Amino acid sequence: MINIKTDSRKVVPGDTFVALRGIRTDGHDYIKDAIKNGAKKIICEEGKYSVSTLVVPDTRVYLNQLLKETYNEELKKIKIIGVTGTNGKTTVTHLLRESLNKVGIKCASIGTLGFYIGNHLVEDLENSTPDLCDLYGYIARAIDSKCKCLVMEVSSHSLMNGRVETIAFDHAIFTNLSQDHLDFHVTMQNYVMAKQELFKKIKPSGLAIVNSDDPVAPNFLLPTNHNITYGYNDAIFKIIDDKLGQTDTKFTFSYQEDVYEVHTKLVGRYNIYNIMPVLIFLLCIGIEPIKMLKVAYNLTPPEGRFEVIPYKNNQIIVDYAHTPDAIIKVIETAKLFVKGNIYVVFGCTGERDRLKRPIMAKLVSEQATRFIITEDDLYYEDFEQIKNDMLLGVTKNNYEVIMDRKEAIIKGISYLEENDALLILGKGHEDMLKIREKRLPFNDKEIVLSHLQNDLNYTKK
Repeated sequence: MINIKTDSRKVVPGDTFVALRGIRTDGHDYIKDAIKNGAKKIICEEGKYSVSTLVVPDTRVYLNQLLKETYNEELKKIKIIGVTGTNGKTTVTHLLRESLNKVGIKCASIGTLGFYIGNHLVEDLENSTPDLCDLYGYIARAIDSKCKCLVMEVSSHSLMNGRVETIAFDHAIFTNLSQDHLDFHVTMQNYVMAKQELFKKIKPSGLAIVNSDDPVAPNFLLPTNHNITYGYNDAIFKIIDDKLGQTDTKFTFSYQEDVYEVHTKLVGRYNIYNIMPVLIFLLCIGIEPIKMLKVAYNLTPPEGRFEVIPYKNNQIIVDYAHTPDAIIKVIETAKLFVKGNIYVVFGCTGERDRLKRPIMAKLVSEQATRFIITEDDLYYEDFEQIKNDMLLGVTKNNYEVIMDRKEAIIKGISYLEENDALLILGKGHEDMLKIREKRLPFNDKEIVLSHLQNDLNYTKK
């Protein structure tokens, strides 16, 4: 099997390099770098080089056909499940991989948390949905490792940029949709239509599992698919009631004439929405209900998702929430068991949707006792611009600005007195800050634990 690359930096001796023209970059500018790294063949739209060269009218069209021909037979050996939505993609992907492995179906996953085979992290990923050539490579590695299924996050960017162009999905899951990425999509309708593309890629025998409580759900219930819905309202799998606790959740759902009582260690109503498509999938592939319910109880949340660190009689919660919808759900969940004050440390990502910044700040200002505006991944945008955008939404004088994220976290911890909570939002599991060309080691949880270890009054639980 030939090894195909579109990124010259990833080329190793013997690879075929395909020069793609993009919006900001042109692969033809990096052909010499690819050859220097060992490319034995170049596929391009112009020029002749020192190694075997094939000139084609459109390298992207050629690449798609080449990938199909190269991997077509291999892809028949594995079931591919795509998960899309604004929030919940990472958690659903993680839970589904974990569930399938628990019931004896070896499963790999691709997403924000990295590339997993079984429960082993093989490689961190730069994007939740990798470049098309890399994606095929990961699928091939999963097949070589005897995986029967691969579940992957499918972002709207990847659907629009051709990163899953030639992939036919066996099944797809839609979690929810709320404001995000309008710097790229411009309008919410464009955003919806981008997500919808995944459901046009489902094989005729596949399932489309859709959260019918979301207002845009009808856009994902295509007549060509076998549609299965879930939710509290009118749905095939209907959630009847729930009991939300501090350390666990109990809920009941019905399907046809059967009623299922679920007990899970995941907390918050939003996690009911995250676990439901997983349970539905298990039932649809023939897993016995008793086994399914046992799996549900033993599922663990992914790292950096509502991760609670006890501190005296307080709670410090690290979460990836970085959209208005995610932030309000995390705060609402915390309020279920926090008797005291709720404090928040968060920032907004640079060079991303500016419209959501004041919305997020407004929500936090109205819901938190006090909050600190700090840095997130700035990329090449100035912190002052991000801060000023956020301040447009602030409705109370209950905030302060501390640019240094470590200093902001430590200050947030100092607020805690009795039965309070500090929410540190936006970064979750991530282990670096991206500022201009720099990648600075940084992990919210590690900062918290390091600080608490120096606190003589801290007892680790």
